Amino acid sequence: MKNRRSAVALVESPAQLLNVIEWAHSRNRSAACGAGMSIMILPPPEPAARVQLDRMTELATEVGFSVSWHEIRGGHGARIRALRAIRAHVAQAATVVIGDPFSGVLQLVINFVGRRRLVVVDDGSATIEFTKIINDGGTLTRWHRSPQATALNRQLAARARRRLAGSSSAQTEVFTAMPVHSSQLLVRRNDLGWTRQRFGPPRLLPGADLVGSSLVESSVLDEDHYLQAVRRLAAAHDVRRYLAHRRESVEKLAKINDLGLTVIRPDLPLELFARLRPISERVISFPSTVVHTLPVALRDTSVEVLVCDIDRQWLSSGRSAARTESFLTSVNTTARRTHGLEAVARP
Repeated sequence: MKNRRSAVALVESPAQLLNVIEWAHSRNRSAACGAGMSIMILPPPEPAARVQLDRMTELATEVGFSVSWHEIRGGHGARIRALRAIRAHVAQAATVVIGDPFSGVLQLVINFVGRRRLVVVDDGSATIEFTKIINDGGTLTRWHRSPQATALNRQLAARARRRLAGSSSAQTEVFTAMPVHSSQLLVRRNDLGWTRQRFGPPRLLPGADLVGSSLVESSVLDEDHYLQAVRRLAAAHDVRRYLAHRRESVEKLAKINDLGLTVIRPDLPLELFARLRPISERVISFPSTVVHTLPVALRDTSVEVLVCDIDRQWLSSGRSAARTESFLTSVNTTARRTHGLEAVARP
């Protein structure tokens, strides 16, 4: 990376990688939109995520990106090697693109970005939280995670927040499909133009698909209540397929399969999967990123995206019900207002 005009992107999930491609495409509509740019993948341990990252690596390479994997979550030696590689790439780049500003790894990286241009691409509903924190103040901690942290972690998060908040001479860009606004951040809209131009439209199937949620795995929802909601939705809305989230456990998916649904493990982020693979005429989702992105990805089709709210009774014990319910409700409410989505009755 000898060209100072180049960019380096640091991604930890398949959706982040997709949105890096979308960001590059928004700047350069050619077939080689990623030429001169590097993507450094810092993969999570989940096998399903790594499968999707493998597929996304192929697509990113096809459009000109140089892609490398760095096992930063391996042993101490692997972590040191990964951080050295990241620092070297960042030092030679004019622009640094990140996906998750709440990531401890990326908060560490942000501290040595210096005056380089900084871009945050969508990492789902985390983008909504991030812009709110920048606008209103607060710590870079996800709503569903414990606020406990070491003094070092708190210091890194505070310094990262100050850098991400930017200044008049170094404003951070946020490239997002989420309905966010900020006077401190430069917000640019992600219309999933590359996804829509490159793939589809898909073949439509009868019935409905239900988008899976990992809120049980995140200890937000009680599993029994969640499975009961899935069963009732399937019966009421002719749901035939369950599109699993990459973080859902094998054990929970087996129980969903026992309910009579066909469990599908998408090999790509759902926005791409819905363009490349057959998709049902109706897609139902609990509060999730996809209630904002699927209406955009599928806007040239007749697919109807529907939202289903969460009942407070489904929340895990010990969870702050008011804060959790408020955030999850806001995800669906803004999707209904922004995209004109209808809601199904809460089961």
